Amino acid sequence: MSNQGKVDCGRRRLVVATAAVGGVGAVAALVPFVSSLLPSERAKAAGAPVEADISKLEPGQMMTVEWRGKPVWIINRTKDMLDTLTKLADAVADPKSEKNQQPDYAKNDTRSIKPEILVAVGICTHLGCSPTFRPDLAPADLGPEWLGGFYCPCHGSKFDLAARVYSGVPAPSNMEIPPHKYLSDTRLLVGDDK
Repeated sequence: MSNQGKVDCGRRRLVVATAAVGGVGAVAALVPFVSSLLPSERAKAAGAPVEADISKLEPGQMMTVEWRGKPVWIINRTKDMLDTLTKLADAVADPKSEKNQQPDYAKNDTRSIKPEILVAVGICTHLGCSPTFRPDLAPADLGPEWLGGFYCPCHGSKFDLAARVYSGVPAPSNMEIPPHKYLSDTRLLVGDDK
């Protein structure tokens, strides 16, 4: 009887060792498979927030950064530019920004955290073209009523200096305001607002 106990004990150890090696092998085989389901570093970087230095952005100027493969415009609006926004309330389709194209903190007349700084995704909401920044007043090609803004030459959509769409143009809605926050007076983080 004691001999049989020694044999059973040895077999149990062999079974346990075999199961342990099999378990380690299964985990080793699963790790690359599970890792392949996670986003790559390149994909993570494409969706990562982007930091912008706005210290050299003069009043009236625009700079562009890329976030999630899209151009994001940062415009330092002058007082005169800001004054045009109230004059255009009847000309734009969504003057109070009631449609959901911006975070709650940008649901105001300037569609921004700081009135002078506009942060907007530079893509026309009609067919995805990139409008041009036209801060000039009453140019010949846009008419005497033009007070500055963004013009999409592809299909004629117009947006004011708060990226609000004009009524009667092909674009159906205001340009998107991405999530963003200020890290300091001169540093802006696009893509994160928490």
